[in-house]
Amino acid sequence: MTATTGFFTDERCFWHGGGNYALTLPVGGLVQPGGGLPESPETKRRLKNLLEVTGLMRELAVRSAPEATREELLRVHPASYLDAFKAASDAGGGELGLRTPFGRGGYEIAALSAGLATGALRAVLKGELANAYSLSRPPGHHALPDFPNGFCLLNNIAIAVRAVQAEGLARRVAVIDWDVHHGNGTEAIFWEDPEVLTLSIHQERNYPLDTGDAMARGAGRGHGFNVNLPLPPGAGHDSYLEVMDRIILPLLARFRPEVIVVACGYDASAMDPLGRMLATAETFRELTRMAKAAADELCGGKLVLVHEGGYSEVHVPFCGHAVMEELSGSSTRAPDPLAATLAARQPGPAARAFHGAQIDALAAMFL
Repeated sequence: MTATTGFFTDERCFWHGGGNYALTLPVGGLVQPGGGLPESPETKRRLKNLLEVTGLMRELAVRSAPEATREELLRVHPASYLDAFKAASDAGGGELGLRTPFGRGGYEIAALSAGLATGALRAVLKGELANAYSLSRPPGHHALPDFPNGFCLLNNIAIAVRAVQAEGLARRVAVIDWDVHHGNGTEAIFWEDPEVLTLSIHQERNYPLDTGDAMARGAGRGHGFNVNLPLPPGAGHDSYLEVMDRIILPLLARFRPEVIVVACGYDASAMDPLGRMLATAETFRELTRMAKAAADELCGGKLVLVHEGGYSEVHVPFCGHAVMEELSGSSTRAPDPLAATLAARQPGPAARAFHGAQIDALAAMFL
């Protein structure tokens, strides 16, 4: 049987290196050297390894892709930023923004990460694959055109979207971002664009502290095409599914995209050191199921997931495996060893009522 779900990956992406950090604090003064940034290769590599060990990888169309070209990068990032990034990369590395260190060759690796996302989106739109997953690293959804931040150097999804639009493969694109942090870079890039609907579910006031408010709706012709859905810490599994069902799916149906792209971060996991949202592997499985059903109904099944955050080396592989099971329709399973523990930690009735009231308010605002 021919595999219809693509999995885009490249070993070189695992070789992206960060700088001298302890968690998210620069080392120096009283901050002792630590293990570096939470954005390490291990969460992604262990996801790939788990897919290999269970055998699910054999059911996928595994591909790589070339680096995004300068022409493709220039549709999102100005030449001044790309030149500065390339020069620093060639000189041995550095840091140009906020929490975005890189080593020698970091420019090429970031361009490859964007290239994987672009290759995945292009293959789906050309009908070569039914859907696809891009194991991109470094991530991209925080990258502004000229200011990298939050571990993101180039905006992978925006580069991919602009590439396929330029090639005439699609115009109307919906981007769902379920990373625990607000997709501020993607929001900024498409802020005035009515042909790209951006929807971000995130923990309110996590990162960045000053973006992600529900009142930020876009500007000009793009007003109303940016949707922020901030949820309080501890919202849990049911809240994510309720937001998807009550708000995101109706907005997708109204927009009628030609393809759906997901900024697939796993840092809403209950085990993540940078989030407090209590999501489980089943949360990500169900979110994927709902996104896939929407794509089937609205755009011929055209769905692409691009890996973003997620910093629990133990839990990300099981969350990602659940996503790949659902995306590919595979019966191969990797049971989450933390399932019972995390199910017991879900919000109780009082917290659910509080979270439900906030979701009611968001639904009234957007629908």
